[in-house]
Amino acid sequence: MIRIGVDEAGRGPVIGPLVVAGVSIDEKDIEKFKSAGVKDSKLLSIRRIYFLEKFVMENAADFKHYEIWPADIDERSKENTNLNYMELDKMARIANELGGDMVTVDSPSANTLKVEKYLTKLIKNKKVVAKNYADRDFVEVSAASIIAKANREREVDKIKKDIGYDFGSGYPSDPKTANFLGIIIENGKINQMPYKKYIRSTWRTITRLKNRTLSEY
Repeated sequence: MIRIGVDEAGRGPVIGPLVVAGVSIDEKDIEKFKSAGVKDSKLLSIRRIYFLEKFVMENAADFKHYEIWPADIDERSKENTNLNYMELDKMARIANELGGDMVTVDSPSANTLKVEKYLTKLIKNKKVVAKNYADRDFVEVSAASIIAKANREREVDKIKKDIGYDFGSGYPSDPKTANFLGIIIENGKINQMPYKKYIRSTWRTITRLKNRTLSEY
Protein backbone atom coordinates (compact mmCIF):
# COMPACT_ATOMS: atom_id res chain seq x y z
CA MET A 1 0.00 0.00 0.00
CA ILE A 2 1.29 3.45 -0.94
CA ARG A 3 0.46 6.24 1.51
CA ILE A 4 0.49 9.88 0.43
CA GLY A 5 1.00 12.74 2.85
CA VAL A 6 0.31 16.38 1.98
CA ASP A 7 1.23 19.50 3.96
CA GLU A 8 2.19 23.16 3.54
CA ALA A 9 4.72 25.69 4.73
CA GLY A 10 4.35 29.46 4.67
CA ARG A 11 0.65 29.95 5.28
CA GLY A 12 1.12 32.76 7.80
CA PRO A 13 4.04 34.87 6.49
CA VAL A 14 3.52 38.27 4.88
CA ILE A 15 6.54 37.75 2.60
CA GLY A 16 7.19 34.91 0.20
CA PRO A 17 5.24 31.93 -1.13
CA LEU A 18 2.95 29.39 0.44
CA VAL A 19 4.41 26.00 -0.51
CA VAL A 20 2.26 22.86 -0.67
CA ALA A 21 4.04 19.51 -0.91
CA GLY A 22 3.17 15.85 -1.14
CA VAL A 23 5.17 12.69 -0.53
CA SER A 24 4.18 9.11 -1.30
CA ILE A 25 5.74 6.34 0.79
CA ASP A 26 5.45 2.57 0.48
CA GLU A 27 3.92 1.29 3.70
CA LYS A 28 6.80 -1.13 4.18
CA ASP A 29 9.19 1.87 4.41
CA ILE A 30 7.26 3.79 7.08
CA GLU A 31 9.46 2.56 9.94
CA LYS A 32 12.59 3.49 8.00
CA PHE A 33 11.35 7.07 7.74
CA LYS A 34 10.56 7.17 11.45
CA SER A 35 13.98 5.72 12.35
CA ALA A 36 15.67 8.39 10.20
CA GLY A 37 14.06 11.08 12.36
CA VAL A 38 11.44 12.30 9.89
CA LYS A 39 9.01 14.43 11.91
CA ASP A 40 7.02 17.65 11.74
CA SER A 41 9.38 20.27 10.24
CA LYS A 42 8.38 22.76 12.96
CA LEU A 43 10.30 20.56 15.41
CA LEU A 44 13.50 20.58 13.33
CA SER A 45 16.35 23.00 12.74
CA ILE A 46 16.77 24.24 9.18
CA ARG A 47 20.02 22.28 8.91
CA ARG A 48 18.19 19.09 9.90
CA ILE A 49 15.35 19.89 7.50
CA TYR A 50 17.73 20.08 4.55
CA PHE A 51 19.41 16.84 5.63
CA LEU A 52 16.08 15.00 5.93
CA GLU A 53 14.82 16.52 2.68
CA LYS A 54 17.58 14.62 0.90
CA PHE A 55 16.63 11.41 2.72
CA VAL A 56 12.96 11.85 1.77
CA MET A 57 13.77 12.52 -1.88
CA GLU A 58 16.01 9.44 -2.03
CA ASN A 59 13.63 7.04 -0.25
CA ALA A 60 10.09 8.16 -1.08
CA ALA A 61 8.14 6.50 -3.86
CA ASP A 62 7.55 10.01 -5.25
CA PHE A 63 7.25 13.63 -4.16
CA LYS A 64 6.03 16.94 -5.55
CA HIS A 65 5.53 20.54 -4.50
CA TYR A 66 3.83 23.69 -5.75
CA GLU A 67 4.27 27.32 -4.76
CA ILE A 68 1.48 29.86 -4.35
CA TRP A 69 2.92 33.36 -4.70
CA PRO A 70 1.65 36.61 -3.13
CA ALA A 71 -0.04 37.85 -6.32
CA ASP A 72 -2.32 34.79 -6.34
CA ILE A 73 -2.92 35.03 -2.60
CA ASP A 74 -3.84 38.71 -2.91
CA GLU A 75 -6.15 37.97 -5.83
CA ARG A 76 -7.85 35.34 -3.70
CA SER A 77 -8.46 37.99 -1.05
CA LYS A 78 -9.91 40.45 -3.55
CA GLU A 79 -12.29 37.78 -4.83
CA ASN A 80 -13.27 36.85 -1.26
CA THR A 81 -12.09 33.29 -1.83
CA ASN A 82 -11.01 31.57 1.37
CA LEU A 83 -7.29 30.77 1.42
CA ASN A 84 -8.18 27.30 2.69
CA TYR A 85 -9.75 26.42 -0.65
CA MET A 86 -6.77 27.68 -2.60
CA GLU A 87 -4.55 25.47 -0.46
CA LEU A 88 -6.91 22.48 -0.70
CA ASP A 89 -7.08 22.75 -4.48
CA LYS A 90 -3.28 22.50 -4.62
CA MET A 91 -3.36 19.58 -2.19
CA ALA A 92 -5.83 17.78 -4.43
CA ARG A 93 -3.72 18.43 -7.51
CA ILE A 94 -0.67 16.96 -5.81
CA ALA A 95 -2.61 13.93 -4.54
CA ASN A 96 -3.92 13.23 -8.04
CA GLU A 97 -0.43 13.49 -9.53
CA LEU A 98 1.15 11.12 -7.01
CA GLY A 99 0.56 7.39 -7.17
CA GLY A 100 -0.97 5.90 -4.03
CA ASP A 101 -3.92 4.35 -2.28
CA MET A 102 -4.56 6.67 0.66
CA VAL A 103 -4.07 10.42 1.09
CA THR A 104 -3.63 12.06 4.48
CA VAL A 105 -3.58 15.85 4.62
CA ASP A 106 -2.76 18.26 7.41
CA SER A 107 -6.10 20.04 7.51
CA PRO A 108 -6.01 23.86 7.25
CA SER A 109 -9.34 23.92 9.05
CA ALA A 110 -10.59 22.58 12.38
CA ASN A 111 -13.57 21.21 10.47
CA THR A 112 -11.77 18.13 9.18
CA LEU A 113 -14.98 16.44 8.03
CA LYS A 114 -15.74 19.37 5.71
CA VAL A 115 -12.18 19.23 4.36
CA GLU A 116 -12.45 15.49 3.71
CA LYS A 117 -15.72 15.94 1.83
CA TYR A 118 -14.27 18.73 -0.30
CA LEU A 119 -11.11 16.81 -1.16
CA THR A 120 -12.96 13.56 -1.84
CA LYS A 121 -14.78 15.32 -4.68
CA LEU A 122 -11.46 16.36 -6.23
CA ILE A 123 -9.16 13.41 -5.54
CA LYS A 124 -9.79 10.37 -7.70
CA ASN A 125 -9.53 6.71 -6.69
CA LYS A 126 -7.89 7.33 -3.31
CA LYS A 127 -9.13 7.24 0.25
CA VAL A 128 -8.89 10.74 1.78
CA VAL A 129 -8.20 11.50 5.43
CA ALA A 130 -7.92 15.03 6.84
CA LYS A 131 -6.51 15.51 10.33
CA ASN A 132 -5.37 18.40 12.47
CA TYR A 133 -1.71 17.97 13.47
CA ALA A 134 -1.30 15.29 10.82
CA ASP A 135 2.29 16.50 10.32
CA ARG A 136 2.94 15.33 13.88
CA ASP A 137 1.06 12.03 13.78
CA PHE A 138 1.63 10.64 10.25
CA VAL A 139 5.18 10.21 8.99
CA GLU A 140 4.16 10.65 5.35
CA VAL A 141 2.72 14.07 6.24
CA SER A 142 5.85 14.87 8.25
CA ALA A 143 7.88 14.08 5.13
CA ALA A 144 5.68 16.42 3.10
CA SER A 145 6.14 19.17 5.70
CA ILE A 146 9.91 18.81 5.33
CA ILE A 147 9.76 19.10 1.54
CA ALA A 148 7.46 22.14 1.82
CA LYS A 149 9.58 23.89 4.45
CA ALA A 150 12.89 23.26 2.66
CA ASN A 151 11.55 24.70 -0.58
CA ARG A 152 10.01 27.73 1.14
CA GLU A 153 13.29 28.50 2.91
CA ARG A 154 15.19 28.34 -0.36
CA GLU A 155 12.72 30.74 -1.97
CA VAL A 156 13.04 33.13 0.98
CA ASP A 157 16.82 33.09 0.60
CA LYS A 158 16.43 33.91 -3.11
CA ILE A 159 14.13 36.81 -2.28
CA LYS A 160 16.66 38.24 0.18
CA LYS A 161 19.36 38.11 -2.48
CA ASP A 162 17.08 39.72 -5.06
CA ILE A 163 16.12 42.68 -2.87
CA GLY A 164 19.47 42.88 -1.08
CA TYR A 165 18.02 42.91 2.42
CA ASP A 166 17.76 40.35 5.23
CA PHE A 167 14.16 40.70 6.38
CA GLY A 168 14.25 37.64 8.65
CA SER A 169 11.63 34.91 8.43
CA GLY A 170 8.92 36.86 6.62
CA TYR A 171 6.44 36.28 9.47
CA PRO A 172 4.59 39.30 10.92
CA SER A 173 5.81 38.50 14.43
CA ASP A 174 9.48 38.73 13.37
CA PRO A 175 10.92 42.18 14.32
CA LYS A 176 13.30 42.06 11.34
CA THR A 177 10.36 41.50 9.01
CA ALA A 178 8.33 44.31 10.60
CA ASN A 179 11.30 46.66 10.40
CA PHE A 180 11.85 45.91 6.71
CA LEU A 181 8.19 46.41 5.87
CA GLY A 182 8.10 49.66 7.84
CA ILE A 183 11.06 51.01 5.87
CA ILE A 184 9.66 50.24 2.41
CA ILE A 185 6.22 51.52 3.39
CA GLU A 186 7.74 54.76 4.65
CA ASN A 187 9.85 55.30 1.52
CA GLY A 188 6.97 54.40 -0.79
CA LYS A 189 8.60 51.34 -2.35
CA ILE A 190 6.16 48.68 -1.16
CA ASN A 191 4.16 48.84 -4.40
CA GLN A 192 7.26 48.87 -6.58
CA MET A 193 9.20 45.98 -8.05
CA PRO A 194 10.84 43.81 -6.92
CA TYR A 195 9.19 44.21 -3.51
CA LYS A 196 5.66 44.04 -4.86
CA LYS A 197 5.90 40.49 -6.18
CA TYR A 198 7.12 39.10 -2.86
CA ILE A 199 4.77 40.78 -0.36
CA ARG A 200 1.16 39.81 0.42
CA SER A 201 -0.27 43.28 0.20
CA THR A 202 -3.76 42.28 1.40
CA TRP A 203 -2.41 40.93 4.71
CA ARG A 204 -3.62 42.87 7.74
CA THR A 205 0.02 43.30 8.73
CA ILE A 206 0.51 45.71 5.82
CA THR A 207 -2.57 47.74 6.66
CA ARG A 208 -1.49 48.01 10.28
CA LEU A 209 2.05 49.03 9.42
CA LYS A 210 0.86 51.67 6.98
CA ASN A 211 -0.79 53.41 9.91
CA ARG A 212 2.45 53.65 11.83
CA THR A 213 5.48 55.82 11.29
CA LEU A 214 9.05 54.84 10.55
CA SER A 215 10.18 56.34 13.85
CA GLU A 216 8.46 53.49 15.70
CA TYR A 217 10.88 51.00 14.28
